[in-house]
Amino acid sequence: MELTRYLLAWRTIQLRDREVVDALVDRAHEAPSPELAQALRAWTGSWYWSDEPGGRHLVLTRRLGPPTRERWLVHVALFLATLATTTWAGAVIAGAIPDDASARFLADAVRQAAATFGPGLAFSLPLLGILLAHELGHYVTARRYNLDVSPPYFIPVPLVPTFIGTMGAFIRLRTVLSDRRQLFDVGLAGPIAGFVAAVPVLLVGLVLSQPLSSLEGMRGMVLQVEGDRILLGDSIVTLGLRWLVHGGAAVSLHPVAFAGTLGMFVTMINLMPMAQLDGGHILYAAQPRLHRRAALAFWLVVLGLGHWWVGWYLWAGLVLVLSRGRLDHPTVLDAYRPFPASRRWLLWVASVLFLLTFAPAPFKM
Repeated sequence: MELTRYLLAWRTIQLRDREVVDALVDRAHEAPSPELAQALRAWTGSWYWSDEPGGRHLVLTRRLGPPTRERWLVHVALFLATLATTTWAGAVIAGAIPDDASARFLADAVRQAAATFGPGLAFSLPLLGILLAHELGHYVTARRYNLDVSPPYFIPVPLVPTFIGTMGAFIRLRTVLSDRRQLFDVGLAGPIAGFVAAVPVLLVGLVLSQPLSSLEGMRGMVLQVEGDRILLGDSIVTLGLRWLVHGGAAVSLHPVAFAGTLGMFVTMINLMPMAQLDGGHILYAAQPRLHRRAALAFWLVVLGLGHWWVGWYLWAGLVLVLSRGRLDHPTVLDAYRPFPASRRWLLWVASVLFLLTFAPAPFKM
């Protein structure tokens, strides 16, 4: 390794997918020196600095062997299936087809296709765009660190029980992460990317939404589906944008606005500091010793929130199922490596995003 002349000591770990080198840099080259900077440009993988009590370290990574063969047919099929279910859901929400149409024969569904396509896509495309942005945030960051990661898996579901046609999407990390910096960056990138995508969707959707008369006695955001009215609880960001566009008046949500609202909901759910949700990754990366107790405390808070929205009980149960009944977090390869000071301000970003998107009662019938 050409870099060895600039190092005092190093340790190499061979993993299934990559090689990780933890190198203590000679103090004469910590700046780094022009010679070390040139050598780093020739490195075939990724690298970053870690300032530690014993000196300044370089963490170098490069891929080993050929990349994993992806099952693209599965990913594309799931995406198309989710596009179909969310488009159908969007058509129901827009009133283009009745909500009992899913029980009809295929011939009837085909006759409804023309009416379904346009209004349905007004909901499905922005929603899937937000979900895709969220997962690509994780994916691109993981690839930046040379981690073995899958493309997004979308989850199509029937209109019952979710009525929106999907349970979201996820990626698979098929390897152990090197340290808490990687865990933090990969965990936070998704919510940031999803939030950035959801804000313009929500803003455009609110412009397209119709204000409701004060005589109707409704407040907040109202979703009208087949004569039924579903009241959506505001978060700070939805309330702020609604005041910006409609002066705080109650609005009948356009399907695009509903997609944006769901994008905020997805951001909030993922940032909950529990188990292996994105918020759990962030919490463990920053404070691994506090993770288990904080996750348990927040899980109990979620149960308490069930008083205002019964769906919180479902999410509390799903977290337990996905974490196999435990709220702790798996360790990383080098858990001793300090959490970088350069990431501390991003902890505030994560906290602010959670507060901006948090809605105690996201849905009310």
